[in-house]
Amino acid sequence: MLDHIFLTVGDTDRAIAFYERVLPILGMTSRLDYDGKAGPAGHPDLKGFGGRGRMDFWLRQGAAAPGAVHVGFAATSAAMVDAAFAAAVAAGASAIHAPGPQRHYDPRYYAAQVRDPDGYSLEFVYKRWQHGA
Repeated sequence: MLDHIFLTVGDTDRAIAFYERVLPILGMTSRLDYDGKAGPAGHPDLKGFGGRGRMDFWLRQGAAAPGAVHVGFAATSAAMVDAAFAAAVAAGASAIHAPGPQRHYDPRYYAAQVRDPDGYSLEFVYKRWQHGA
């Protein structure tokens, strides 16, 4: 199980504005700014997002590498996937694929995918079998 991920973005203010509009829909309602000076030499400043007592998605300033990372965010319903997709597009993401079943994985795999303002591939995923349905 993953504990956290750092995503390097070209403009942290723009990325924060984008993710603040999208992640709360997925239950990531907490925000934290970490001053890199509090860590070891060379530690970057971080902008964190999380929920349910965890901070697990972090942004740091630098050269974005969108082809290097794909992030799948768990949703607890198809409606949550739909809402996250709509919010992401409204916040400036470009659509890769609209919400719907991803039958090539499993008929119960419901997802949507966008590119964030830095070009990273984000997927909002609801897998019924992981939620007892």
